[in-house]
Amino acid sequence: MLGIELRGKRALVTGGSRGVGAATARLLARAGADVGISYRSRSADAEAVVAAVRAEGVSAWAEAGDLANPAAVESLFARSQREFGGLDIVVANAGIWPVEDVSIAAMSTEQWRRTVAINLDAVFYTVRGGAGMLAEGGRIVVVGSTAGQRGEAFHADYAATKGALISLVKGVAIELAPRDITVNCVAPGWIDTEMAELPYADGGRSRIEATIPLGRVASAEDVAGPILFLCSALGRHITGEVLNVNGGAVLCG
Repeated sequence: MLGIELRGKRALVTGGSRGVGAATARLLARAGADVGISYRSRSADAEAVVAAVRAEGVSAWAEAGDLANPAAVESLFARSQREFGGLDIVVANAGIWPVEDVSIAAMSTEQWRRTVAINLDAVFYTVRGGAGMLAEGGRIVVVGSTAGQRGEAFHADYAATKGALISLVKGVAIELAPRDITVNCVAPGWIDTEMAELPYADGGRSRIEATIPLGRVASAEDVAGPILFLCSALGRHITGEVLNVNGGAVLCG
């Protein structure tokens, strides 16, 4: 059976202490990659992911930092150089979804700036760092969202940042192609993570699932699998693409 083999590859996953980031770190490790993760504040969760990664027989580490600060991202890549001697894979996953519905007329400048800083600026810094460090044949995967393609009412800040990431991916894919580095976006829809606990409450999950052709929200592993594929040799001729992982929801208006 054809499998994915990443033995000897060195990976960095941002936002790796929970959800999609944690699931991706574990899958990369299962395929044989050494994995470093970043996290913002959940040190216990991050250490649990590191332990799970090491249990696969590979190297792992975690570093805290606010990736909206370029100095923190520079520190993260310096750590990658010290620990691994470089990188082959960068997964830019860290981000936020402000959970409360806020109309554009009522949205504060503070909310807008915070979402842009965490969802867009931090990914720019991460992709920039990856472009400077990745070995030839490397992989960059940016975690976007269905919202970046069709918008999201009352979450204009989130949708705008995720839409910008798609343009970033497409442009950088062309820039890095001469080095055989692929750059892609995985765009989830609804995911079974704590970020969505509020809209899932009081029957909300059932109502959401009724709008998804496959009839379910994704698990974190459902999203991590396509990320793993794009990081592998199986995805070597795919670049500048948006891979939707949303059960067909993006097709439904």
